[in-house]
Amino acid sequence: MSKATYPLKLPASIKAAAARLAKADGVSLNQWIATAVAQKVGVVETAEGFLEQRAGAATGDGFARFLERVPAVAPEPGDELPTHLQ
Repeated sequence: MSKATYPLKLPASIKAAAARLAKADGVSLNQWIATAVAQKVGVVETAEGFLEQRAGAATGDGFARFLERVPAVAPEPGDELPTHLQ
């Protein structure tokens, strides 16, 4: 496995928390951060793949046609848009 170095600047409070958690896990701060980044990459890539699979061949046009079928009725009481969004 090749390794690359990257100068990382963290807020002091985050570095302190990461160092505390790394110590509790019995690993170096560097190893803890590398593992945390690897976990985040895995989550994002898994979510992206899941959403692509769920979307399939769906298009914005299909969604627009779906929305055209929504009846033009007033929202039920309590479901109105806030005035700042109207």
